[in-house]
Amino acid sequence: MRILFVGDSMTIGAAGDHTWRHRMWQHLTRTLPDGAFRVVGPRIALHEDSHAYADTAFPAEARAHLAGWGEGWLHMAPLIRETVATHRPDTLLVSLGLIDLGFYTSPEQTLGNVELFLAEARAANPTLRAVLLPVLPNVRAVTDPAFAADCARFNTLLAKAVAELSEPRSPLLLASAPAGWSPERDTYDGTHPSAAGEHRIAAAFADALHQAWAVGGPYEGAPSQEPSRTASRG
Repeated sequence: MRILFVGDSMTIGAAGDHTWRHRMWQHLTRTLPDGAFRVVGPRIALHEDSHAYADTAFPAEARAHLAGWGEGWLHMAPLIRETVATHRPDTLLVSLGLIDLGFYTSPEQTLGNVELFLAEARAANPTLRAVLLPVLPNVRAVTDPAFAADCARFNTLLAKAVAELSEPRSPLLLASAPAGWSPERDTYDGTHPSAAGEHRIAAAFADALHQAWAVGGPYEGAPSQEPSRTASRG
């Protein structure tokens, strides 16, 4: 299995973060046989080209991704065909949408970019499979009812699109959003995941893979027992 992580600032992370990508790599390393998966992608750095991951033992070859600070479906759709063709992933784990809704596009326009992204990815690999995470509302959704409604509207549209666009040869999954996701508990600044949030995002993807495709096993992270190196930010 060749995995490509796709996401925005919540996925790329910043200096001092573990990232949920790291948590997912740890989970798959624990639950899959040696050599059963490989992480691929064109980028390896954190935000601002930092390589200061919290875990210095996180292998360089496992840090690969296609994620960017301030980048959403709008930005990834034009990149995904070449990325898939070059790095040959067969499984995408995608967390996008918050930045689109916050700065660039309406729920309907964002959905159009989701559809374009999937079409471009499949143009490079018609048997590609993907797990998509719903938008996890940030602190803005707590104080801005219109933005909260946009997030909810997009997640409804995304669920319908995943069901309609999934194909036997190219299956799509909608991961379950972490129950009770809380910007206060699960982020260090209202948006970007804390250690607890990293584990909860990784668990959402891990459980989807395990339950639907028998990949790996149940997620066994323990975010409540682990301090966050980013908890003091913001």
